[in-house]
Amino acid sequence: MNRITPRLLLPLLLALASSPALAQQATTAPLPEWDQLTPAQRETLIAPMRDRWNDSPERRQRIYDHARSWQQMTPEQRSQARRGMHRFEHMSPQQQREARALFERMRGMDKQQRQQLHDQWQKMTPEQREQWLQANPPRERK
Repeated sequence: MNRITPRLLLPLLLALASSPALAQQATTAPLPEWDQLTPAQRETLIAPMRDRWNDSPERRQRIYDHARSWQQMTPEQRSQARRGMHRFEHMSPQQQREARALFERMRGMDKQQRQQLHDQWQKMTPEQREQWLQANPPRERK
């Protein structure tokens, strides 16, 4: 009778555990609805938000307002916002500065005014853009 010794069993178990197929199966298993999550799973999801809330009393109103506006968005609007956030995260610091300034400036404009500023921005040279940024700096981040 063949007997597997513990010394041989450990490498076998490690090889199976590191199998890409098994790893994919573990990550693609659907998680349950919120009400069926365990307390530990809920805590894992909530802890980062609690830390952000507690660490930034001056930002609590902004965090709360952002959460409320997110709830009011349609799924399509949320998807568009996620794409924009992803694009922003991969910009250089200079591009982020430009995006912040343009966003703040466009915030109070109607669709036609935003399109005019966009067209104007596209025609500007880097020097002209820098001059525009100096005249319209983004607000300092807290």
